Amino acid sequence: MKIGKIIFIVIGCICLALGSIGIVLPILPTVPFYLVTAFCFANSSERLHTWFINTGVYKKHLQSYVEKRGMLLKTKIGIITAVTLLMGFGIFMMARKGIWIPCIILAVVWVCHIVYFVFGVGTIKEK
Repeated sequence: MKIGKIIFIVIGCICLALGSIGIVLPILPTVPFYLVTAFCFANSSERLHTWFINTGVYKKHLQSYVEKRGMLLKTKIGIITAVTLLMGFGIFMMARKGIWIPCIILAVVWVCHIVYFVFGVGTIKEK
């Protein structure tokens, strides 16, 4: 196996792990990591690429984005709600202890998430 393919497989596996962690930890973006995973697997192994695009996580989080360049409104609302609740909890807990710099950083990350999902990701109408 060529070294380039091995590098793509390693990067794809790392991005797959980070994207999967991002499903439950909203500070990590799921969709960009899964896009890199799809790209790396497509350039390294047809078998890995086929496996990845047939997984439930791909179909739930990425398929509509890849095929139609957008997400369903209910998916976007679900993501924004989860991000807001989890980051809001983090901000609340840090603010209680007077830890303000991380609160500001987390608030900026939250605003970036909101701006990205509202303006950067298209909305697909349900059929």
